[in-house]
This record gives sequence, structure tokens and C-alpha cells, in this order.
Amino acid sequence: MPVSPSPARPSTSLAKVIGAGVVGTTIEWYDFFLYGSAAALVFNKLFFPAADPLVGTMLAFLTFSVGFVARPVGGIVFGHFGDRVGRKKLLTLSLILMGGSTFLIGLLPTYATLGASAAAALVTLRFVQGFAIGGEWGGAVLLVAEHGGQRRRGLWASMPQAGAPAGNLLATLVLWTLSLTLSQEAFLSWGWRLPFLLSAVLVAVGYWIRVSVDESPAFREAQARAEAERAADARRTERAPLLQVLSRHRREVLCGMAARLVENISYYVITAFALAYAADTLGMRRDLVLGGLIVANACHLLAIPAFGALSDRLGRRPVYLTGTVLMGVFGFVMFPLLETRDAVVVTATLVAGMVVHALMFGPQAAFFAEMFSTRIRYSGASFTYQVTNIVGGGLAPIIALYLLDRFGSWQPIAIYMASAAVVSALGVLLARETRGNDMEDGTSASQQAEGTEQVAGTVTAPLG
Repeated sequence: MPVSPSPARPSTSLAKVIGAGVVGTTIEWYDFFLYGSAAALVFNKLFFPAADPLVGTMLAFLTFSVGFVARPVGGIVFGHFGDRVGRKKLLTLSLILMGGSTFLIGLLPTYATLGASAAAALVTLRFVQGFAIGGEWGGAVLLVAEHGGQRRRGLWASMPQAGAPAGNLLATLVLWTLSLTLSQEAFLSWGWRLPFLLSAVLVAVGYWIRVSVDESPAFREAQARAEAERAADARRTERAPLLQVLSRHRREVLCGMAARLVENISYYVITAFALAYAADTLGMRRDLVLGGLIVANACHLLAIPAFGALSDRLGRRPVYLTGTVLMGVFGFVMFPLLETRDAVVVTATLVAGMVVHALMFGPQAAFFAEMFSTRIRYSGASFTYQVTNIVGGGLAPIIALYLLDRFGSWQPIAIYMASAAVVSALGVLLARETRGNDMEDGTSASQQAEGTEQVAGTVTAPLG
């Protein structure tokens, strides 16, 4: 006799879930982006002082990229256990790991005290940061997406996405304030440590908010269904979620990774490399560049949910595709405008870049979440999102610096961005539209399509 899953108990209010997602992701991205800004402004001097200034910056960005290598590892580990034991527990763990590693960076002795060991310790803590943020994204967006309904899922799921610019905005604002209130000597001596130590307070607040949130109804129902199936067949075993993703959803994974490429690369070229380029190569005052980045992040924060909501009306693919095309052109416009060295023009350029980026980042959470069924969604969405970081954002500032040093021009960097845009556009075009997919029944959009074809008597082989 089949065993019916028990009904899910009432869930936390959507507003509270969104608040927990946004606050948590803001804090974690504050920690993650703080390192990127410090790599451009501080770590090249304090941890690699013997190197040529450009080489020192490149080495600092190399340690920055370690976090991106760690992100897929975190995505796989957190995704596996998130699909097995729940989103909430893993989200709380990621917050603690991120906050602890960031706090320790603030206490870390520099090259002058520890020599090369200081750089090694910095790399280790950066790896922990990347591991934690690798598990954060999938859990945060899925918790919101699975609580919200179909009609406005693009908007709701984009809210945790807005935590990225909010965290970057907070990190940049803190560094900008310190650059205005402290001398260069004081900032390099001890002032840079303050934003990292502040993380302990922020994490305590985020932890308190997250522990009060329930698991999503979709996950609880999927878990109850799995338990019922195991009870009905004691010999039943289930493969690891990631193995199921790679065997059943290769098309979704490859299309998602391709779609993410230019979004990931362009973000770090605009926010990390452009900061170093404007300050070190063009000789602009750091406080002016940081001020422009603050305005750009504020606009990005507003644009993300706006384009997430637009994807609820037009579909995920049209909005995302528009962003890939515009970003392919943007690199050829951005650098000439930066070279004006005019603070207003530079700020407007950064704002434009962030708005174009939001066309992709806004619908992305719902787009990736809707590609996979509930039982494997954490693993599938996290793997698709995080693996691209290895060849995307993690290497983007280093590649941009190398191209600038090798050719002495910004044009190869613009070509690099445009090439990534072509790959992403193809990924979006080959992906299935996911808007309207029912996340409650644990069936992905692709499986629904294949099921409909089978009922009609026309079975087509799925791509991949």
C-alpha cells in the first residue's frame, strides 16, 4: 500500500524569508567583495611589497581568484547536503564560515611580519571564503524561489541576488569612508583591517535572522515524498544529487554555464579591474573612483529586482539575452569613457555597466532554479552557477591585467568581454524557457516537455 507524504506545515511568511535571504547574502557578499576591493587597493602593497606595482596587483588578484576556485567545491558540497537535509541548515553554516574567515583576515599579520607565510595564510582564508559563498548562493535563492509562487518568482528570486550589489555597496562605502578620514599611511597601517573586523557584528545579525526561517514547502514535500518511497521499497537507493544532475540535465547545466560566462566576467572587470585601472593606470583619485562605484552599486541594487520582475512578464530568456548582447558592446564604450578621467563621466559609465549587468543577473536566479526538480535543485543550480567562476570571474581581473600589460591597450580587454558575450548569447538561445515551471511537484521544465511529447506519441531525444 503506497505511503502518502505528510502535508507540509505552514511556512514562514514570504516577507520574512526574503528578508533573511537578502540580509544573509548582503553580509556574505560584503565579506567576499571586501577582499576584492582590498586586493586592488591594499593587499598588493602589504602582502607582495617586493614585486613591481603591476605584478603586485596581479599577484593580489591571483589570491582573489582562489575564492572562485573554491566556489564550485562549496557549491557541490553544500548542494549535496542542501538537497538531503535542507536549505536552512546549510545557509547558516555558510554564514558562519564566511564571517569567521573574514574576521581572521582582519587580524592577519602582513609580509613585513611573517614574510611569505602571510600570503599563504591569506590564500587559505580566501579559499574558505570562496567555499562558503559557493554554498550561499544556491541556498539563498532557492529558499526564496521555493517559498514564492509562479507568477512573481522572477521578482522574489531576484531579491537575494540584490544582496550582491548591496554587499559590494556596503564594502565600498566602508572603504571609501576610511579613505576620506584616514591618511594613506594610517589606512595601510591599520585602517584596512576595520572593515574585515566589522564582519563579526554583521554575521551575528545575519545568523539571528536566518535561524528563525522555516524550510520551503517545496523541499519539505519533496523530502516527505522521498521518505514515503523509501518506506514503500526498503531496497530503494538514490544516487547523489549531483550525479542525477549530470546524467539527466546536461543540457540545462551547459546552457546555464554558458549563459553565466559574460555576466560573471563583466561584473569583475567593471567592479574590480576598472577600480585598479582608473586608480593605478589612469591616475584618478581613489575616493572619486570608489564614490562612482558606490553610485553604480546603488543603481544595480534597484535594477536587479526590476529586471527580475520584467522576466515574469516577458520570460527569462528575452531579458537575459538582451543583457548579453549589450554587454558584448559595452567594453568598447567603457574604456574610452574611463579615459576621460572625468568623475561624472566615470560614474555614469559604471552605472551603465551595472544596469546592463542587471539584465542578466535579475532573471538569473529564477532561470537557473526552474531548470531543475526539487530533489536536486540545490546541487543543479549551485553547480551550474559556481563552476563558471573558475574560468569566468575568478580569472577576469588577472586576464584583463595581463592583456593590458601585454598589449598596452584596453582593446583586447573589450574583445575578451565581447567573446564571452557571444558564448553566453548562444547558451541563452539554446536553453529552454523556464518561466511558469511548477516547482511544487518536483518536475523540471524539461521533464514536463518530454512527458507531454510522450503522451502525444512523439518522443524526441533530449539534447545531451
